[in-house]
Amino acid sequence: MDPVTIIGGATVAFNALKKGFQVGKDLQDMSGQLTQWASAMSDLSYAEQKNKNPPWWKALNGNSVEAEALEIFTAKKKAESMRQELKDWISFSMGPSAWDELVATEGRIRKQKKEQEYRKAELQEAIVTWGVTGLLLSAGLGIFGFIIYMVT
Repeated sequence: MDPVTIIGGATVAFNALKKGFQVGKDLQDMSGQLTQWASAMSDLSYAEQKNKNPPWWKALNGNSVEAEALEIFTAKKKAESMRQELKDWISFSMGPSAWDELVATEGRIRKQKKEQEYRKAELQEAIVTWGVTGLLLSAGLGIFGFIIYMVT
């Protein structure tokens, strides 16, 4: 999950939501854009969480982790701006209860993505981490065994 791609998708959904509000569409009529925006916000939060504790093989290349952290930071700032503008639009045009409905929808999407997509991504990352660790450990033991064999 690239932060630039995530915020790009969020921006597309946000612009569609803004246009919908300008022409007087109801929140329920824009559920697709709302789901896309909330999903992107969830992905951004997940990317931030994963960047705080990257796997050891990602930490070997310190530049990419730091660059990704900076991308996540700038994407989060843009997302906060979008969220505030969206809150203002929804609260002004539909009332504060509509904003509460949006927050509840966003929470459901986060929970659903965590149960499905993020768990799958974490499992794949664990498989890669354990696989690479196993290969390196096997290679190290093989080299160590070869050295012992040659010495004796």
